[in-house]
Amino acid sequence: MEIFNINRRRFLQGASASLALTALGARGMDIINPLKTLRVGLIGTGWYGKSDLFRLIQVAPVEVVALCDVDKNMLTAAGQLVSQRQKSGKTPRLYGDYRKMLSENEMDIVLIGTPDHWHAMQAIDAVKAGAHVYVQKPISVDVMEGEAMVAAARKYKKVVQVGTQRKSTPHLIDAKKNIVDAGLLGKISHVEMCCYFSMRANGNPPVQPVPDFLDYGMWTGPAPMRPYDGLPHIRWWRTFNEYGNGIMGDMCVHMFDTVRWMLKLGWPTRISSTGGIYVQKEGKSNISDTQSAIFEYPELNCVWQHRTWGTPNNPDYPWSFTLYGEKGTLWASTMQYDFIPQGKGEKIHKDVVYEKEKYPEDIKEERIELNAAPATRLHMLDFLSAIDNSTRPVADIEEGHISTASCILANLSMKTGRPIVYDPQKREIVGDREANGLLVRPYRKPWIHPDPNRV
Repeated sequence: MEIFNINRRRFLQGASASLALTALGARGMDIINPLKTLRVGLIGTGWYGKSDLFRLIQVAPVEVVALCDVDKNMLTAAGQLVSQRQKSGKTPRLYGDYRKMLSENEMDIVLIGTPDHWHAMQAIDAVKAGAHVYVQKPISVDVMEGEAMVAAARKYKKVVQVGTQRKSTPHLIDAKKNIVDAGLLGKISHVEMCCYFSMRANGNPPVQPVPDFLDYGMWTGPAPMRPYDGLPHIRWWRTFNEYGNGIMGDMCVHMFDTVRWMLKLGWPTRISSTGGIYVQKEGKSNISDTQSAIFEYPELNCVWQHRTWGTPNNPDYPWSFTLYGEKGTLWASTMQYDFIPQGKGEKIHKDVVYEKEKYPEDIKEERIELNAAPATRLHMLDFLSAIDNSTRPVADIEEGHISTASCILANLSMKTGRPIVYDPQKREIVGDREANGLLVRPYRKPWIHPDPNRV
């Protein structure tokens, strides 16, 4: 399917990240030479679902034809916002059940911004319906969901881009090219990754009636049914393992995925993790507040640490990764990077790129992450280029699966108290029957867990 003429990888080769952003800032319409208007649908119209959609609208000629959400109030408000943002001014068709949306609309692209426990089923159903998919991270809540998503993308020959947009973050593209690939670090044999944000919702709200505008059964879907204790949107659902994989699944996946991309790493040879709820015991939350993990590679350990209490070890890099090389050290985050050479040499610092003047509508957008907006726009362009050229995007579903599954396996190591060795060819954990039984989470009836052998 011809959409536009741009090959992002060729474009970024030989061009600095700042030049990439300069080109992008010329407005997507000026650089992609559109040949058709794309029909787009969004499942999950909350904060980040809308944010992804609005970045796509900014860089490509699209017609948003359908929106889906189980919260009628959120859905209606999203429909109004989309009508104001898209060129046609039309309000998309609104749905409470994504399956009906997929069956009643022919769409080129489906964006998925629902909670983690819905990603696998919705992405697989969307590619079966003929759409290319942009799915938020982490891609799954268990390992076999991810295996099934990769299998479906390949079987139906669809592009599936994962929302790990650090790979499209301008200053991190610059760090990869001009620090890592240029050899300024020398041999890298240790990586540290961390998150010290106090982001673990930990309240004790009472059980209450489900409001009439929310389909709580559909929101819960294949996950276990918890007593309703308030709207689950934004942070509340993430504080429960029923719907995701805690801080490990939410925040480590970004940093680990970026490190793998920078260092050209595949599956870890072994994963181990320890942690638990050590400090914040007073609330309902059941995700760890303290956790360490080691992702092992030959002559390289990638170490993760998170705490949702206390202070960060480096206030300038509270959510970040650090590459330790024989010639120097690279600190990097979503906001900046710093290269510190070993001995004599020049320190290098780069900050995040903003595009407030080029995209003034960003400033008025509720809850927007202004630092992430340029990265998401580039990520959308990469996604569209992969569709146009029948290639794999920079955050292809298989790469998203490796990063997501590795974080899930770290949680399984913490749960079992043993290191994990995963064989991706056999789709099994080596020599551990108990741990193998945890590769699939039971689904709540009548939902059926996807099978990678029969997608």
